[in-house]
Amino acid sequence: MSGDLVSLRLLLASSVPSEQNLWRQGASLASVPIDFSADEAAACCKLLAKGGVDICVIDARLSSADQNAVLKAARAVEPTPFVVVSSPTGAGRLEGTDGVLEKPSGADEARKLVETCIRAKIPTRVLIVDDSGTIRSIVRKILSASHFAMVCQEAEEGTDALNQLRNGNFGMVFLDYNMPGLNGVETLSEIKRETPNVGVVMMTSQVDAAIADRARAAGALAFLKKPFYPADIDAVLARYYGLSVPQS
Repeated sequence: MSGDLVSLRLLLASSVPSEQNLWRQGASLASVPIDFSADEAAACCKLLAKGGVDICVIDARLSSADQNAVLKAARAVEPTPFVVVSSPTGAGRLEGTDGVLEKPSGADEARKLVETCIRAKIPTRVLIVDDSGTIRSIVRKILSASHFAMVCQEAEEGTDALNQLRNGNFGMVFLDYNMPGLNGVETLSEIKRETPNVGVVMMTSQVDAAIADRARAAGALAFLKKPFYPADIDAVLARYYGLSVPQS
């Protein structure tokens, strides 16, 4: 998240007054100004149709018909809001959303969930590290097709990547394993030493459990085998943001 002041509009689709109040408290404690509103499904659909909603949270205790109506309304507008389900179990059951959050039990938990939504909604700066310009271009295209917003930059090798990370505010790195000079695991180790909060995803064309184990032991968030697809990226990003993957 940048240092610029950001204001976001969050809409909660819930018919439970206590739930509405809990999320309202959480929104009031968020790190950026939140324009919060909450209502039943039909009213939320009308609000979504007007546009301007950045984040839409759907209470899983709504009927399936109401949940789907809200999701349909959210997906019908541009720009599309970030849509999550708030579920008592965290399991969720609505396909087509961006993720699932476990229902908060207190104001501080609600605040943390609002912060999760903020992180996922605001574009994440991503560094793509690969010695092949063609591969970097392909990975960039795959990332651009994700449900999540990302701003991509590129590095040709590990030393360049480390220099860019020292001078930029990156959230994630997609890092090739096989590179000249510093290899992927060596670069990963340096990244986690210097910028431990950056999420690193290791990429490789090899199927090697030992390499995957080394990458995870060095702090990799995930290990992806090329070729991978937008759905694979979305699953990794859901984990990065602290979301559960929606279940059908």
